[in-house]
Amino acid sequence: MEALSAKEVYEQHVKRLPPEERKRLAEMIAEAMERPAPQAERSIMELHGLGAEIWEGIDAQEYVNELRKEWDHRP
Repeated sequence: MEALSAKEVYEQHVKRLPPEERKRLAEMIAEAMERPAPQAERSIMELHGLGAEIWEGIDAQEYVNELRKEWDHRP
């Protein structure tokens, strides 16, 4: 199920409310925005494979060897 856009929610639901109810809804939204949203627990495993395409075709040992050469030539 696709979420409605803010404009769709307004047109379909909020616009029809009496003025006092719209005002109360605006107050509720403002209060909710002042509180930080609860953070879902995250797992480090969500990062697994992220950016893998960047390293595609690159030999890890060659890469490390090149870095070490650069370090050896630093002043």
